[in-house]
Amino acid sequence: MKYAAAYVVMPGGFGTLDELAECLTLVQTGKTRRMPIILFGSSFWGGLIDWWKNALLTHGTINREDLDLVTVLDDPDAVLATIFDHYEKRGFAPSAAETEALLNL
Repeated sequence: MKYAAAYVVMPGGFGTLDELAECLTLVQTGKTRRMPIILFGSSFWGGLIDWWKNALLTHGTINREDLDLVTVLDDPDAVLATIFDHYEKRGFAPSAAETEALLNL
């Protein structure tokens, strides 16, 4: 995860969910810089996203902005476009705020 530029999460089992939760937590808490987290396969991930909205958001265990940490896509070309678009807008270097946060871990 230390050297990742994006996370593309394919359908999987408990290990995949564990890795996804770790990525989300590190980005959400600012322990790593913001980067694309893409869930590939809307039919596979739809139930989980619905649960996040109906359970986690409703119970206040996540914020509305936390849902924006992930993008759900079905097209491989859209995955690449999303990653390139992210870095074309912000560049590859961490922002000053991200660098400061990482130095103070």
